[in-house]
Amino acid sequence: MRVMAQMGMVMNLDKCIGCSTCSVTCKQAWTNRPGVEYVWFNNVETRPGQGYPRGYEDQEKWKGGWKLDRKGRLRLKAGGRIRKLATIFSNPNLPNVDDYYEPWTYDYDSLLNAPAGDDFPVARPKSLITDKDMKVEWSANWDDDLGGATEHGYKDPIVAKLGDKVKFEFEQAFMFYLPRICEHCINPSCVASCPSGAMYKREEDGIVLVDQDKCRGWRMCVSGCPYKKVYFNHTTGKAEKCTMCYPRLEVGQPTVCSETCVGRLRYLGLVLYDADRVAEAATEPDETKLMAAQKSILLDPRDPEVLAEARRSGIPEDWLEAAQNSPVYDLACRYDVALPLHPEYRTLPMVWYIPPLSPVVDALTETGHDGEDIGNLFGAIDAMRIPIEYLAELFTAGDIDPVNDVLRKLAAMRSHMRTVNLGEAVDPSIAEAVGMTIAEMESMYRLLAIAKYEDRYVIPSAHTEVANALLEELPGCSVDFTSTNGDSPVGEAKPVPVTIESFQLTKQRLEAEQYSDLDHKQ
Repeated sequence: MRVMAQMGMVMNLDKCIGCSTCSVTCKQAWTNRPGVEYVWFNNVETRPGQGYPRGYEDQEKWKGGWKLDRKGRLRLKAGGRIRKLATIFSNPNLPNVDDYYEPWTYDYDSLLNAPAGDDFPVARPKSLITDKDMKVEWSANWDDDLGGATEHGYKDPIVAKLGDKVKFEFEQAFMFYLPRICEHCINPSCVASCPSGAMYKREEDGIVLVDQDKCRGWRMCVSGCPYKKVYFNHTTGKAEKCTMCYPRLEVGQPTVCSETCVGRLRYLGLVLYDADRVAEAATEPDETKLMAAQKSILLDPRDPEVLAEARRSGIPEDWLEAAQNSPVYDLACRYDVALPLHPEYRTLPMVWYIPPLSPVVDALTETGHDGEDIGNLFGAIDAMRIPIEYLAELFTAGDIDPVNDVLRKLAAMRSHMRTVNLGEAVDPSIAEAVGMTIAEMESMYRLLAIAKYEDRYVIPSAHTEVANALLEELPGCSVDFTSTNGDSPVGEAKPVPVTIESFQLTKQRLEAEQYSDLDHKQ
């Protein structure tokens, strides 16, 4: 057993209202520079829909992630070194600008400075690439609120798999929101795809980053990532991706998307995993068992044997304490209600999702039935407007049983807590029906519904010795380079890594806020 720590995230889809506040704040923090106008490290997709970039889940087309060869060995879908060398100057598996969208702005100058006249001036959309007038036809969330579902919905790769299971007639319409960031996988195919070794996974917390000094812009990482969360900056000639706001995490602050989330649907925490069993989990032959295989390598942070091995691996005590209080471990393993996104890609993703139950409750209420009665809910899950098969294709490689189990737990929790809030006699059979105790169900409710800030974000700060080690590292993150003269750096420049600069500045600001709060209280 070789114990390693991994920062993970869980998102409760029942709470997402699709406001895209997380997208906007992430954009302002990380991708508001030239060359990344089309880049969204965090985007919110409406399901069903094609996603962003368009149809990214169709790995028969994009060749992202891993596959097993005839001997059961793990191989990149896009091919190994020989294949990459043959296509290094002409990668056939890259999305083009139409799959993302052509970024635009508006001609505000003509709107503001138009002379007085009978006609009302118009701010026409102008391309940020050609600076010419354009027609807006696609963007990062074009599927929002079922817009164009009857026209484009069948293009959703999952809908195409399910065939007649999903119909787009109004009376059978359904939708939910799916926020997406980089999965910071345990077995990242983007890292394995990079010819120059610029993509790397941090040993201390598992965050996947891009070394801007080493990146040569081959873009194999873009095609290798099955979630299409690696982007190419045409101004700098470098790959960029979500950094999980690691300068904030290093001082104990949550990511920007988590901090600003209106629905408070995100949870951050450490998990411990057995690095010696990663290959075993990723090579599970049965795709429907990949989720269980991934969960099997996540270790119980309260197990004395695990703690002893973790200490031998050099994991600090406060990190072990954080792992014991981690909401990510609790939701994924203890309560077993969080599921990974597309485990069939075999990357072992570490951003997990709690499937939505709300459409079931809404459908019952609209028909005049009690939307929180346990009998009604269990029956409605089997005939829900969102086919369980659709959710299963997203989260469990097509296995409907785990999704059904999660929805039944959420339904039981809702029904039980209504009984408690109304002061009625508690029925222990509700919890027993889903394999839980009343104490476990109420504990899960506190975490999902009324958890405080410190319960949702359990983030251990980086240690001084880690920060000192970072001073000696040249690799920075994807925003180290800012072109000031229009030239494209190709690795010759040696800027101060953003890790150190942001670590110190954020630490000082955080400490100043804490002392200010103490003075105010006194």
